[in-house]
Amino acid sequence: MFKNSVQIAGIIDFAEAEMLMRLGVNFLGFPLRLPVNKEDLSEPEAARIISKITPPHISVLITYLNQADEIIKFCSELNVSTIQLHGDISVKELFKLKRENPSLKIIKSLVIGEIGLEKLLNKMNELMPFVDAFITDTFNPATGASGATGLTHDWNISREICELCKKPVILAGGLTPANVYNAVKFVQPAGVDSHTGVEDSRGRKDPQMVAEFIALAKKAFAELNHK
Repeated sequence: MFKNSVQIAGIIDFAEAEMLMRLGVNFLGFPLRLPVNKEDLSEPEAARIISKITPPHISVLITYLNQADEIIKFCSELNVSTIQLHGDISVKELFKLKRENPSLKIIKSLVIGEIGLEKLLNKMNELMPFVDAFITDTFNPATGASGATGLTHDWNISREICELCKKPVILAGGLTPANVYNAVKFVQPAGVDSHTGVEDSRGRKDPQMVAEFIALAKKAFAELNHK
């Protein structure tokens, strides 16, 4: 499901979602109920767009919610079966989430720069049995944001996480068409994610940048697969 995948997050409207599907994006991310960054669209608007996204493309709810009951309710309201959790969620709540909704695919963030590597790896190992994949992202100490920061991080850390993790790892954090090829070749993740890195000056996804991002990511994945 996650192998050689490309996720683009921060969908603004259906026209943008349609363009991303046409270009071959695997996962379309909808960040909602955020503590720092402003949402790109309202929850009813997101639900309307998600209802029009067709396989093989997958809608991903990106949120900082950390209570299983609230997460299940929100996923049901939006009709999504894949969620990306950026909040500090406990093992108890993750276990409950999996028990109550076993079909839900869970991606959990590992934020580089927020805590030390040893603590990050401990967290990864603790949560690994209850998630389907991890996504590495970049902490911005200036704003406190742990996603959509537009900042890269030390790829050596993400590479180590990929090597040690028994679940797929998606690489995020400041990825653009200019750096995604080298990032994939060095880190060797299962997939990649971009949000602000493929946007124009208006904050909309640029079709040319998205197409280039996908092509370079897929080229790097293909080369790794044929090593």
